[in-house]
Amino acid sequence: MIDLSHLRGKTVAVLGLGKSGLASVKALINSGAIVWAWDDNAHGRELLEPLGLAPINLAECDWAEPDMLVISPGIPSTFPTPHPAAEKARRAGKPIICDVELLCTAQPDVPTLAITGTNGKSTTTALTAHIIANAGIKTQAGGNLGNAALGLDPATADDCLVLELSSYQLDLLEHAAFDACALLNITPDHLDRHGGMDGYIGAKRQIFARNKGPKWAIISVDDEPCAKMAVELAREGGRHIIEVSVKNPVDHGIYVDENGWLIDDLSGAATPLLDLAMVTHMPGKHNWQNIAFAYGLCRARGVDATRIIDGIMTFPGLAHRQERLGSIGNVIFVNDSKATNAEASAKALSAYQNIYWIVGGKPKEGGINGLEEFYPHIKKAYLIGEAADAFAATLDGDVSWEKCKTLDVATNAAFNDARSGGDDAPVVMLTPACASFDQFKSFEARGDAFRDLYSQLANANASGKVGA
Repeated sequence: MIDLSHLRGKTVAVLGLGKSGLASVKALINSGAIVWAWDDNAHGRELLEPLGLAPINLAECDWAEPDMLVISPGIPSTFPTPHPAAEKARRAGKPIICDVELLCTAQPDVPTLAITGTNGKSTTTALTAHIIANAGIKTQAGGNLGNAALGLDPATADDCLVLELSSYQLDLLEHAAFDACALLNITPDHLDRHGGMDGYIGAKRQIFARNKGPKWAIISVDDEPCAKMAVELAREGGRHIIEVSVKNPVDHGIYVDENGWLIDDLSGAATPLLDLAMVTHMPGKHNWQNIAFAYGLCRARGVDATRIIDGIMTFPGLAHRQERLGSIGNVIFVNDSKATNAEASAKALSAYQNIYWIVGGKPKEGGINGLEEFYPHIKKAYLIGEAADAFAATLDGDVSWEKCKTLDVATNAAFNDARSGGDDAPVVMLTPACASFDQFKSFEARGDAFRDLYSQLANANASGKVGA
């Protein structure tokens, strides 16, 4: 467990008892801190009893005593309306931080790589950690992905931490510093929590605020907010700035050329490293961007190019994110259940041809508007969930569709059509562009169900029962 003994005897308030909050409580208790903890949900408060703690309502307590507030990032501390406990802590002049701050200040000598961005940060984090571990360095990944920051094991200066950081977490850092920081992209997201686009961009910029060591700042120049920020960082000086692009060459940066090769120009030699068409488990330009950033982060940790390429080629990918489940005959199955809006589904639809598209669920605002440019990639759409009627109206006249109501009906129909359609490498793809909550408890549960359906079809095909 992470040693927070610098807080021994201090009174630390913890608000929110989900994964990160509960890990914080346990680490603080183990380190000898006095813990005041609260969750607005009764079930969360019940989790304190086995730890020997009684809940203390942090919105009603005397804030003269706590030394700080450790708040779960999902709880608003400023916009749109701060939680009453956060407001009281602020008025009392107490720091409001998150668990990542405690982790980094407790282990300042541990090499730490930090990754943020609107899209792709989970894949980049997992890929980076995989490559570094594959190179023989003890590596842990966590933060906004996987283990909570204080749920990680203690680490040393010979190890490596790879942290995915959300804008919420970045807003709650005071002293945390990183050896290398990566900003993948910025598009509008979570604007209510940051008071608008400027606030959101400002939160993302915080990842570069306290670089340590060689101060590697790895940043995309493929979208306007990031490109502008790269110029500002260069003007400030004091950082080793690495620009990344999947659109154009960048001097002394990392880019993907017009032929789809990953190019290392860090030393000005423009060295071709890898034909990304060979990385079939990570298709699409968005994944090329993830690979380019992982390459830069691993170089910052001292991993050589050959080892990095080996790691890229052996990366298994993340579940539910364009997860290639396998093939039945020539029909490929892709699980992209994590795509809960049209923008996310666009990435999967852009990466394949001959798609038999399973789409629908609980629709988001805007539905599937904006996906028109990918219609030529789609052979047929299989509509499920609450969105079926609305999506049928959107697609009508442009894409052939069938209302299937449920995922099992859609998967079987899509497979039957794909195997009889005569296409080259047809793809049965779940990329729903919708939340899951009309029929499933989470996108993970939806993706797991799709994986099970694929397994059933594969087993039936192996036994000769498909189509019987």
